[in-house]
Amino acid sequence: MRIGIVNDMPLAVEALRRVLAQAPQHQVAWTAADGIEAVDMALRDRPDIILMDLVMPRMNGVEATRRIMAEAPCAILVVTSDIESNAAQVFAAMGKGALDAVDTPLLHGAPLAGKHPLLTKIEAVGRLIEADGIAPAPRRMPAGQLVTIGASAGGPAALATILKALPAAFPAGIVIVQHVDARFAQGLAQWLNDQSALCVRLAQEGDRVRPGEVLVAGTDEHLVFKSAERLGYSSEPADHTYRPSIDVFFRSAGQFWPGALTGILLTGMGADGARGLKDLRDKGHLTFAQDKDSSAVYGMPKAAFQLDAAREVLPLDQISRRLLELPGLRLSTKGLPE
Repeated sequence: MRIGIVNDMPLAVEALRRVLAQAPQHQVAWTAADGIEAVDMALRDRPDIILMDLVMPRMNGVEATRRIMAEAPCAILVVTSDIESNAAQVFAAMGKGALDAVDTPLLHGAPLAGKHPLLTKIEAVGRLIEADGIAPAPRRMPAGQLVTIGASAGGPAALATILKALPAAFPAGIVIVQHVDARFAQGLAQWLNDQSALCVRLAQEGDRVRPGEVLVAGTDEHLVFKSAERLGYSSEPADHTYRPSIDVFFRSAGQFWPGALTGILLTGMGADGARGLKDLRDKGHLTFAQDKDSSAVYGMPKAAFQLDAAREVLPLDQISRRLLELPGLRLSTKGLPE
């Protein structure tokens, strides 16, 4: 079974790794140093079992158990330094969905003291999963397609041109960061929605990316991915010239999104988005920039071109066609510009 380890103590993590290494049927999928990281990792790569400590910085094991069972449910075994002294938290975690609890094995004393109780508990949890008819969590497959778009001056019209050429069944999620005052963001989303067969709305804290839906940054804070599946807003970096920043968004998408990703930088003044687009290209993602002739303001696309951030430089009226030619997104291009 694939196992996630959640513990902020390096010695404890090492002890758990050594125990699992003696049972070749198990492998460590990932480790997390606190509850927040554990939730993010579970969303990105759901293991068969999570070995959850209780006392950690930022988010304790009880809250992490609750969040994981709500968002990426899997078997959770509490592994803590002293079950008896932490009985209240153990029962609280079990109340949130943890299946059992066991003491953390030790590196000192008898060879890996406590390894047998841990392995016994893991095997018992495995049998419980099989008895309930729950298949082990599949290995992480590629996530859905994501299209990220940044735009500034001249952007609304350019965005409308792209979106109106995409069908309602477009099988990728789209997230847009357009430089616009927060007071006008709702009006922009509604206007784009009226121009497109796709559903266009403002991104809300905690939103998930869904195929056929377009999310638009809606505040003066930065729109970012806070996990592999959830969007949110952040005030950091506080000193960034542009709010919301395309660079900040592109970088967060590159950090968290686990599937295929296409980055697009459209018309706009300045250079926001160019470095973020370069980061996406460096990570192996497909990147487009609008060409000079079709840009209302050839600032941001020019900066991307100078950084060699765009794998393809395209006229505006060809971007939708190119999106529909991507692997996994091949739909009819009938009616699109030649």
